[in-house]
Amino acid sequence: MSNVTSMPSHYAPQVPAEPTIAPNRTAKIGEMLVERGVMTVDQVERVLDIQRTNGGRFGEIAIRLKFATSEHVQEALARQFGYATTLHVQNSKLSDEFIEAFNPVTPFAEAIRTLRSQLTLRWFDGTPAQSCLAVTSVDRGDGKSFITANLGASFSQLGERTLVIDADMRNATQHQIFGLANRLGLSGILSGRAGYDEIISIQGLPNLSVLPSGPLPPNPQELLGRPEFAQFLNELTSRYDVILIDTPSAQQASDAQVVAQRARAAVIVGRKGITRSKDIAQLAGILGNSGIAILGATFNEY
Repeated sequence: MSNVTSMPSHYAPQVPAEPTIAPNRTAKIGEMLVERGVMTVDQVERVLDIQRTNGGRFGEIAIRLKFATSEHVQEALARQFGYATTLHVQNSKLSDEFIEAFNPVTPFAEAIRTLRSQLTLRWFDGTPAQSCLAVTSVDRGDGKSFITANLGASFSQLGERTLVIDADMRNATQHQIFGLANRLGLSGILSGRAGYDEIISIQGLPNLSVLPSGPLPPNPQELLGRPEFAQFLNELTSRYDVILIDTPSAQQASDAQVVAQRARAAVIVGRKGITRSKDIAQLAGILGNSGIAILGATFNEY
């Protein structure tokens, strides 16, 4: 069993600054800060004078002169590269734990990017046959839903068309993390009562969409085991580059195995200091014996 990466504890929350983040590679940082009302034209000229005379980076000089904060500069840099950043927590519907992934300088965001890179090398090769991944855990509370959400956001920051599906119908979480209404969702689609309009684009996070679980059906395992679910995933692969499926924990139900078989691959999330390695190995063995590609395990701290 390979250890994909180890996730650090979560940090103080922040939030996306823009409803949408579009790359603006031609605009200079000073122009962006003036546009947002952070700096005046005269202040920009003063920074440029110092830069021409003594050298240095525009943002560092602006911060030193107290014309802008580091958060303002980070936001402007993020806009240049089309990268979702963090600011103004009061304007967000996103979970406090989730949105810290959008501060590109935190250790947590770096750990998520490391996990993303390893999964890209091991599974996501750009073909539809390898675009789905189930994320599961040994027990509830291991952080699989939290990791799934942040990993989805991280893939979307690469420009990958990313979909997070909440297939944990017994304990739905993704709609809470993303601040969404949980209407008909996945269960509604699989029961023939809803369609693709249940998939919701996440405001402020380009290329990221979420499909909430929908109401708890009386037969979640049978519903996920229907051919309609496999057909639905197959159709989604033409629309999305990366599809991450949040499953119930293995000790809670056997739904995880059913979903992972549909996805063809799985990664196991453990809670550092709590989840036992032998339990992860046992789960990996069960899934592997069903023909599921086990990409490894990742541990997060709380």
